[in-house]
Amino acid sequence: MSAAPPTRRFNMHRRLRGVAHAAFSLVAAGTLIAAPMAQAQSNMDSSSNDQQVILDTEINAILHKEFDPVFRAAGLEPKDVTIVIVTHMFNAAAASNHLLFIGTDLIEKTDNPNELIGVIAHETGHAAGYHAARVGEEEKAGMVPFILTMALGVLAAAAGAGDAAGALMGSSQYFGALGAAGYSREQEARADQAGITYLEKSGQSAKGLVDFFDEFRYQEIFEETRRYKWFDDHPLTSDRIELLRKRAMEQPHWAAVDSPEIVADHEIMKAKLVGFTEPAQTAFFKYKDDDHSFVARYARAIAYYRETETERALSDIDALLHDYPNNPYLWELKGQVLFEAARTKEAEAAHQHAVDLKPDAPLLRINLAQAMVAQDDPAKMDGAVLHLRRAISLDRDDLDGGDSFAYRLLAQAYDSKGDEGMARLSTAEERFSAGDYVQARIFALRAREHLHQNTPEWRRATDIVLVSKPTDDDLKALGGRSG
Repeated sequence: MSAAPPTRRFNMHRRLRGVAHAAFSLVAAGTLIAAPMAQAQSNMDSSSNDQQVILDTEINAILHKEFDPVFRAAGLEPKDVTIVIVTHMFNAAAASNHLLFIGTDLIEKTDNPNELIGVIAHETGHAAGYHAARVGEEEKAGMVPFILTMALGVLAAAAGAGDAAGALMGSSQYFGALGAAGYSREQEARADQAGITYLEKSGQSAKGLVDFFDEFRYQEIFEETRRYKWFDDHPLTSDRIELLRKRAMEQPHWAAVDSPEIVADHEIMKAKLVGFTEPAQTAFFKYKDDDHSFVARYARAIAYYRETETERALSDIDALLHDYPNNPYLWELKGQVLFEAARTKEAEAAHQHAVDLKPDAPLLRINLAQAMVAQDDPAKMDGAVLHLRRAISLDRDDLDGGDSFAYRLLAQAYDSKGDEGMARLSTAEERFSAGDYVQARIFALRAREHLHQNTPEWRRATDIVLVSKPTDDDLKALGGRSG
């Protein structure tokens, strides 16, 4: 997301907006911090179907490009809607009107952006109608552990406990709770109609939603073990599909088609997901060597990287960069490959290119800082600190909330500089972001001993102590002189 050991970084940091308000509060600011789960990608065995959370800058940007017009049509502020991507899941669920879960299998099986946008328009209908809040007591009981377990898993990842995060997010309680999110026929019909309204209002066709339902209607007759999860929660009937089709065809934008740009982005997203989450042989089979398209070359480069064929991966990435030198995500991928090959100086250069091309992407700055910190060169630490502080200060939806991992790197950088006060304060911030109030309080108290009194940093350490359930002894210690 000492420097963290080289990990497969499917770069992701994200603040789960609104979860604290919908379920519980873990951080004083009322937000949950989601961590670099591509760090958790190092724990992702492509040969298994373990479900994990993926939050990637490039993919989230593409999803928001597809979904934001629908969100706006529904009266939602797009930047307040957190999209959480879950691997190996054919499902989508609106846990609240600001929290949307979507499975990679669902994304990969859509034939075009309009199909995926149609499904999300339907889910937005559930969200805007607060259907998740209107389910029965049994369903409500299911949704609470669902949200809590997801949140705890995300926090564990933020704290760097990848194994614990995987166990929490992969628990049967977490994913089984999705089954409790099933909706009534009336709510399904309302979500269908709302979805059509949002699509039409945003100038898009509802044909994709109809086609999606049509293509998978046979799932209704499959036994439970073979049925895609989405259809357990959203039962289809022929009458429902025909009613949906009739209204959709009456809309002025029925004949509207996806733009070439959004189609290309959709294919890039699918290729990246296949490359990172499926067995390498799946990527090689789907994107054969004689396919010279950008998406095929991208998917194969990722697959070679995951097969630890470093030189082949770098060769393919360099060929892509020759053709697309201004693509920050290619530079990011090159930096990732080099970093994991322990070629940190070269990784720094690649990540610097990515930052130069996309300076307001916090994760790219964190990647750069990680490569700098890993070199253990005191001369690099001031630059690493600047990049990390810039990343933390940015309030961006594609990475908002990468604070925990960033603060961990900051602690290491300050420690290398011999700045004990800031090192301990950064660790306190990292523990606080992860919801570990006991350790946050301990490190904040230690930080105060090395910081000058009444400076902003000293006051921040004091604030962390005060909001981290201090004991009477802690409160007495706050009265002492520090610095």
